[in-house]
Amino acid sequence: MREFGTTVFATMSALAVRTNSVNLGQGFPDTDGPPEMLEAAVQALRGGHNQYPPGLGIPELRAAIAAHQQRFYNLAYDPDSEILVTAGATEAIAASILGLCEPGDEVVAFEPFYDSYGACVALAQARLRPVTLRPDADRRYAFDPDELRRAFSARTRVVLLNSPHNPTGKVFTPDELSLIASLCQEYDAIAVTDEVYEHLVFSDASSVHCPIATLPGMRERTLRISSAGKTFSCTGWKVGWVSGPASLVQAVTRVKQFLTYVNAAPFQPAVAVALGLPDAYYTEFAATLERKRDRLAAGLAEAGFAPYRPEGTYFITADIRELGGSDGVEFCLSLPERCGVVAIPAQVFYADPSRGRHIVRFAFCKRDEVLAEAVTRLRRLTEPAR
Repeated sequence: MREFGTTVFATMSALAVRTNSVNLGQGFPDTDGPPEMLEAAVQALRGGHNQYPPGLGIPELRAAIAAHQQRFYNLAYDPDSEILVTAGATEAIAASILGLCEPGDEVVAFEPFYDSYGACVALAQARLRPVTLRPDADRRYAFDPDELRRAFSARTRVVLLNSPHNPTGKVFTPDELSLIASLCQEYDAIAVTDEVYEHLVFSDASSVHCPIATLPGMRERTLRISSAGKTFSCTGWKVGWVSGPASLVQAVTRVKQFLTYVNAAPFQPAVAVALGLPDAYYTEFAATLERKRDRLAAGLAEAGFAPYRPEGTYFITADIRELGGSDGVEFCLSLPERCGVVAIPAQVFYADPSRGRHIVRFAFCKRDEVLAEAVTRLRRLTEPAR
């Protein structure tokens, strides 16, 4: 693990505090989630839900997760054998990779990818096979189908798929998912899907969110991962889950029980309440984030960046070369001093950093006044020196 060092999120968040900068680096909201959920957590705390919950998660939450997936995707899972509650999606991903991969197995993933992916693959002594997402003529990210095919081999054990995708904001289309599904079946690989942004898809996306588990032949070879953090603005609660065939969920459970064992006892009943909120909550939340995206995208363009348009998630990426930048790490380390804003260098999300050296990531899941202040500060980058 020596090559991984300190996570970039810890480094940049500490820099934001030290320089009193607007932190558009780490992807956490600065507002609380729905009041019904918060009140349910208070009641759970006061009602004695403060000891170890069942290892799989409390029955009410597992039932709510099953109902949620049936409601939105017509996917049926048995809450008693096909759903496991985890300490956020990060633990779910780690336990899935560790539970499924032997040393020397290969994991196909689309880069840039969330930094824990590479660490989890390394812990399993497996090999990461990246497939690069690149901006197309519409300034949206896409992959080369031939590059994807070349990434598969007889050693491919897992395809780690994140859609909607962090950090690019890409939503994988049905045609793209069909290709991935066909390769999974041809090479007998398991799809582990990180779908934490499943409800944060914007109106101008090229596709609605489509879980790959809904495609023919894929439910039996897919582990779906999601969490409450992003959908309900409670990232600090760390309540996630894995859904899939009982045999695969059992493999994940065998690892998870030796990681956190259980977690978040008083928050589990509250997340069960949140999952049952009406459709209007989900549509309004996505619409609010879309407006925030548009505000920050316009501000970045005014400040001299070349932003790529995300179709979902909390994040927008931008090219720094028009501002004279050539190295994202150097650019982001200097940004607080230049204008008082913190971003994340996207190159840390690539197996080969040179592929993303000119790209940085900003989070727009902030209050409107915070985004307005960030845009005002970013304009300093193109103001003439006084």
